[in-house]
Amino acid sequence: MTTTRRFSTALRDYAREKIERLGTAEILVGIPSYLCDNSIVNVIKTIRKGLDTHYHGARALIMVSDGGSTDDTRDAAMAYDMKSFNIEKIITIYRGLPGKGSALRAIFEVANFLKPRAVAVFDSDLVSISPLWIKNLIEPVLNGYDFVAPDYMRYKFDATITNSIAYNLTRSLYGCRIRQPIGGDFGVSPRLAKHYLDQEDVWETDIARFGVDIWMTTTAIVGGFNLCQAKLGVKIHGEKDPAGDLGPMYRQVVGTSFRLMEMYQDYWRQVKGSRDIPSLGEYPPEEPAPFEINQEDLMEYFQTGYFNFGGVWQQIVEERDMTVIKDLSQRQAKDVRLPIETWVRIVYRYANAFHSTPRQRMKVLNTMIPLYYARVASLVNELKDKDTAQAETIFQEQARVFEDMKDYLIELWT
Repeated sequence: MTTTRRFSTALRDYAREKIERLGTAEILVGIPSYLCDNSIVNVIKTIRKGLDTHYHGARALIMVSDGGSTDDTRDAAMAYDMKSFNIEKIITIYRGLPGKGSALRAIFEVANFLKPRAVAVFDSDLVSISPLWIKNLIEPVLNGYDFVAPDYMRYKFDATITNSIAYNLTRSLYGCRIRQPIGGDFGVSPRLAKHYLDQEDVWETDIARFGVDIWMTTTAIVGGFNLCQAKLGVKIHGEKDPAGDLGPMYRQVVGTSFRLMEMYQDYWRQVKGSRDIPSLGEYPPEEPAPFEINQEDLMEYFQTGYFNFGGVWQQIVEERDMTVIKDLSQRQAKDVRLPIETWVRIVYRYANAFHSTPRQRMKVLNTMIPLYYARVASLVNELKDKDTAQAETIFQEQARVFEDMKDYLIELWT
C-alpha cells in the first residue's frame, strides 16, 4: 500500500479554533459531505430533531466535513438556523485526499479532542433519515458498544457490491455477520475513534476515499471491539445502477478489501465459521421502493470485457469457470446464470492474484469489473420473482457458500 504523507491533520486552523472554544460535547454527529445542497439541510434538521427528542439538553455538536463542494452545500448548511441552546454546528472543508475517509478523519480528530460519550456519522445525501436513526446509532454506544453498523431494509437490486462481495468476505474471512459492512452510517465510541486515528498509514491511501467504510468495519472486528448492528429501516439516497456509475467505488471498496486481507491475513486464516452480531431495535413498517437495473448494459460491458480481458481471465480463473464465462458471453441477458460456486472461486482467485502481483494489482482489479457485472446480471434473473424476504434468504445462502469454500482460498493463499 503506497502512501504519501502530506497532511498531519485533516482539520483546518479555523475549525480547530472553534473546536477549542467549544471545549467539550457529550455527543458528536459527523456528516461527510460533497455536492449535496439539495439534501444537506434535511439531514442536519433531522439530526437536530433527533438530538432534541432523544437527548434533550445534552451538549452536542453537528459537524459537516465537506470535500470542497462547488455547489451550495456549505452555504445551505451554514444558513440553517439551529435554534438550539445546547446544539452547536460547524461546517468545514477537510484537508487531505478527496473522499469520505478524509472527511471522517477530521470528524475523528474532533472526537479525540472533545471526548464525547458517543459519535455518530450519517451520509449527507440521505432522504430517508429519521430522528429515530439518531437514537438507534447513539444509544448502543452509550450502553457500551464500540461500533454500531447500520442494518437497513434494502431493495433486492440495491447494494450490489455489498451483496456480491463485501458482506460475503466480511462473514467468511472475519467470522462476523455484519449485514451492511459498507453501509455509510455508523455509531462509534470515542476509544474506537482514537484507534482509527492511530492507524496513521492509511490516510493517504484509497481508504481516504470510498474504501473507508469497509476499513472501519474490518478494523473494529480485528481490533476486538464490541460490535452490534442497529435496525434503521429503508435507506433512500438515490440508488445507483451498477451498469452506470459504480466502477470507481468498486475499485476502491474491493481494492481496500483485498488490501485488508494482506494486512490481517494472520487473523482471518485462523477464523472458522461465523457468528451473529446482535441487531438492535425493530424495523419500521415500510418496504423499500423497487427500481430496475439495466441488464443489457451490464451484459454489453461483460462481453466487451471478455473480448479485451479473456486472456487475463484465463491466467486467473480456473478452466472449468472459464468454460462457464465463455458460455455466458454468448447468451442474452435474460438467460444469464453465473453459479455461486463459480463466482466464489472467481472472487477468491482475484484476491490471490491481487495479493501476488503488487505492482499490477489495480490493473488486475480492473479486469474483474466485467465479471462482477455478469454476476449482477445473473442476480437480476435469480431474484426477479422474489420478494424482499426471499431475496435475503438467497443472499444468506450465497454467503454460506463463501464461508464453506474458505479452505479453497487458504490453499490458494498459502
